Amino acid sequence: MGSRKKNKAEELKEARKSVSFAKLNNCPTSPRKMRLVADMIRGEEVFKALNMLQFSPKDAAQRMEKLLRSAIANWEAKNEDTRPDEADLVVKEVFVDSARMLKRIQPAPQGRAHRIRKRSNHITIIVDSAK
Repeated sequence: MGSRKKNKAEELKEARKSVSFAKLNNCPTSPRKMRLVADMIRGEEVFKALNMLQFSPKDAAQRMEKLLRSAIANWEAKNEDTRPDEADLVVKEVFVDSARMLKRIQPAPQGRAHRIRKRSNHITIIVDSAK
């Protein structure tokens, strides 16, 4: 490895020290419903986002809350010397991507069949300290 590449790698490693993420694969909620919850917390302070998710009536909010708690725990594992409330953690990014689709058949009149697509998604939450 050359010196420039090594220096760049060290810079990236140092920059990623404050960033932490958590990922949930194959969550059995449609991506459209999950994106409504993701838009609600994107850019918010972490503890405010947790409160919003805790009191949200949407079913997807429970899964998102659990994932956000996991991202906070991952950040705590990386940065053992500081507490999350002192670091002003922010939900930097939230991705909701489409995942596998279960295809089922619904009987229809006159011998026909309608296809039902049961959708699922992948969620990624990135938590960073506000600077």
